[in-house]
Amino acid sequence: MSEDHATEIADPAEPASADHWLARAQVLLVDDSRMMRAVLKKALGEIGFRNVVEAVDGGDAVAKMLAAPFDLVLLDMEMPVMTGLEVLAAMNLAPDLKGLPVIVISGADQIDMAVQCIEAGAEDYLTKPPNLTLLRARVSTSLEKKRLRDLERLRLLQLQAEKELVEREREKSERLLLNILPSAIAGRLKGGEKSIANGHEIVSVMFADLCGFTALSRKTTPADLVSMLNGIFTAFDHIVEEHGVEKIKTIGDCYMLVGGIPLHRDDHAAAVAECALEMLDALAALNRETGTELQMRVGIHTGPVVAGVIGKIKFTYDLWGDTVNVASRMESSGQPGRVHISEQTEAQLRGRFLLEDRGFVECKGLGPVKTFFLNSPVSAG
Repeated sequence: MSEDHATEIADPAEPASADHWLARAQVLLVDDSRMMRAVLKKALGEIGFRNVVEAVDGGDAVAKMLAAPFDLVLLDMEMPVMTGLEVLAAMNLAPDLKGLPVIVISGADQIDMAVQCIEAGAEDYLTKPPNLTLLRARVSTSLEKKRLRDLERLRLLQLQAEKELVEREREKSERLLLNILPSAIAGRLKGGEKSIANGHEIVSVMFADLCGFTALSRKTTPADLVSMLNGIFTAFDHIVEEHGVEKIKTIGDCYMLVGGIPLHRDDHAAAVAECALEMLDALAALNRETGTELQMRVGIHTGPVVAGVIGKIKFTYDLWGDTVNVASRMESSGQPGRVHISEQTEAQLRGRFLLEDRGFVECKGLGPVKTFFLNSPVSAG
């Protein structure tokens, strides 16, 4: 082994056999006397140490400790460059060296100085020349203490790593939950509610369906088709988030959203109307970028719904009621590039948007229904 580097650090989790630790321990022997280093190194070898690195003074000792890991330091007190007390002070300033056990080696007339070294952080002391039995007992005790400290530190690091892993998994789960549920509903589920269903007296539901997408899919590769649909719906998601309404789901090339739930807002119809107009603009912009000619029918209806969470393995937040069905009929009976709204939605938007009376339109399952086209917000000027 090189004098400058310890090749192996004892594993703190291994059995605490005295012979095992002595043979594996990396020891730094610090003394300015070559003769005393030879005496101490021979004594260490006789009790089982195999890995001993020598330092000729305090400065050399600090440099070696910072450069390589050790399990134990035998430290002379009276040395040039740095005394034993100064070495201990330097070790206390270095976070990586604070837990390193030190046994000071003193003369019989230096007991007071040895006490100062112990007060400064040394584990124990021995007088020169050391008694082999006493040397073995004190170094074994110091190494065992270090092993226990290292083991405790390892356990703390493992606990911290486990805590961080749990926190990351919790955050990941929350992000996934928020991707499929409104934040207020996700919070109720995390709070322990098993069944979530609420009636809402008045909300505005919107369906948007891409026209010609099925025909386009026949001449487009699956990867390009999914990429195109992802680009469109991602643009829609940004609009939904900006206006504070809730995306409910996508069904193929159809996009469904609602305003006014899970938290009520008086301007639910206006917020949904603004989303619808901006989505048409976003689709037009994407057409210009991609060279496509996709169009979209949009339908909106206002009324009561029931909203709740279904499923246990895969949660879904969904809406039920006639309002949902009528909104779907507004979309299917509308025209490409137009926002088709019911009379109930028109009543909510009157005076705030420019509306075009379409008259009565035959809607499947509903018969003739009075409807309107939404054109644009009323100018503030």
